[in-house]
Amino acid sequence: MGYDLIVPTHNPTPEFLKMIEVMSKQTVAPEKIIITNTEQKYFDRLIFATTFTTEHKNLDIRHISKREFDHGRTRNEAVTRSNAEYFLMMTQDAMPCDEKLAERLLNVFKKDKSVAVAYARQIARDDSCEAEKYTRSFNYPKESAVHSLEDIETIGIKAFFCSNVCAMYRRDVFDELGGFLNHTIFNEDMFYAAKAIHEGYKVAYVAEASVIHSHNYTCKEQYKRYFDNGVSHAKHPEVFEGISVNSEGMKLVRKTAAHLVGTGRTFQVIPFYIQSACKYLGFRKGLHYKHLSKRAILHCTSNPEYWINDELKRDRASIDARTGYGRSEAELKMIANKIEPRKEVQEQNDNDVVIVEVVDKPESK
Repeated sequence: MGYDLIVPTHNPTPEFLKMIEVMSKQTVAPEKIIITNTEQKYFDRLIFATTFTTEHKNLDIRHISKREFDHGRTRNEAVTRSNAEYFLMMTQDAMPCDEKLAERLLNVFKKDKSVAVAYARQIARDDSCEAEKYTRSFNYPKESAVHSLEDIETIGIKAFFCSNVCAMYRRDVFDELGGFLNHTIFNEDMFYAAKAIHEGYKVAYVAEASVIHSHNYTCKEQYKRYFDNGVSHAKHPEVFEGISVNSEGMKLVRKTAAHLVGTGRTFQVIPFYIQSACKYLGFRKGLHYKHLSKRAILHCTSNPEYWINDELKRDRASIDARTGYGRSEAELKMIANKIEPRKEVQEQNDNDVVIVEVVDKPESK
């Protein structure tokens, strides 16, 4: 059971090089390491005067501009460069806890052929705040689980949970389901998981396979991230139809606050509530992005390039191939009435040729 490692990068740090080194020493090492890097200058600066490319002979590196990046399309393109039976999606800041990460993810597919994707547990970094540590333990518990269509009624949106921070996919199922959404601002992994479950496949959470991964975002950063999250929900309401999203979030807020008080960190409760409020406000704003001006959207989002591409996508979709660009009103009217112009050629004394279009009126019925 072979697999390829796929990592999108942008301004990677030395930690990324260490992650690749750890992944290369897995008990089941990747056949190929596929990297799609955004903005080549940052990547070149990182590997300058290193032996990175000579140490790893199985590298496949492609560079794109920031304008080209898309959460779904960029990953789909990377998958086309893989011929393996499975592929492992990871982010540049996810650090495997041991050398058996890939092996444990692959074992899930051996045990259950109906599993479409298996994702790893995320453990917060040592320097993370207590609220972040508890949030990771809430979303990524110590117990493994396999979710299917029957679980939606009992656990709701958590049945669709999946994270490309570290997730392994069956390639044949991925191709069958059409891969990730090609144009999405957020949640490409969750949307894929939801589609897989609705098509009769399963999503596995593998707690034994774990990575170190967490962030200490500011309130502003959380607002922007959750705005994008809200936008993704608003653009794909069919995924969340009949499923409560807010209830799970409120449950997490209550449990985290109780944990902070119970561990003698009462002074952290107010900052936690403030940050939670920023998440909620950002999410609600994103849900109603259609009522915002372009300027307001760009002020709220963490991914302005997405909106530029979104506008271009809408412009392309609005082009009527039948009429094209630059048609006059007379031509459009003529096309609407299915009238073919009659062309007459008229010679002038100076031997120039002038084309004169004579448009007949439609015959009266």
